[in-house]
Amino acid sequence: MTTAEVPSLTTPADRVIVIERTFDAPRDQVWRAWTEPELIAQWWGRGRKTVVQQMEVRKGGHWHFVVDGKSETQGFRGRYREVTPPSRFVWTLEWDGMPGYLTIDTVELVDLGDGRTKLINTSQFLTDEERDMSLKSGMMEGVRDAYQALDKLLTTL
Repeated sequence: MTTAEVPSLTTPADRVIVIERTFDAPRDQVWRAWTEPELIAQWWGRGRKTVVQQMEVRKGGHWHFVVDGKSETQGFRGRYREVTPPSRFVWTLEWDGMPGYLTIDTVELVDLGDGRTKLINTSQFLTDEERDMSLKSGMMEGVRDAYQALDKLLTTL
């Protein structure tokens, strides 16, 4: 695994997690993989079956994904707060594994000018406790596995 394949995770402020990762693909392709239901279904679930039940990529639009888990399905849902193609979107995210805990995620795609894209995902939590619970939930393993699946998808676009 090269350094570019390992996402970095920092906690630069209270209630915040930032994950950064560089992909060997142009920004438009990475944007498509995040915003087209048939593409996100191929990588979001870390190689597990993912059903996109709803995905309205527009301000105020709803999204809802269901992923086959190890022992049961897991749902992820939220609303888009901002959509600025092909560089940024902001959505709320709630995971069935932590019901009632909502994050506001800002996903930025930076064109590095050489066919690569840097993804910066900033998650804002309501409390430090919620941020810490998320860190202990196996989130980083899930992100790593999902981004490896995204790498594979991006080679086919």
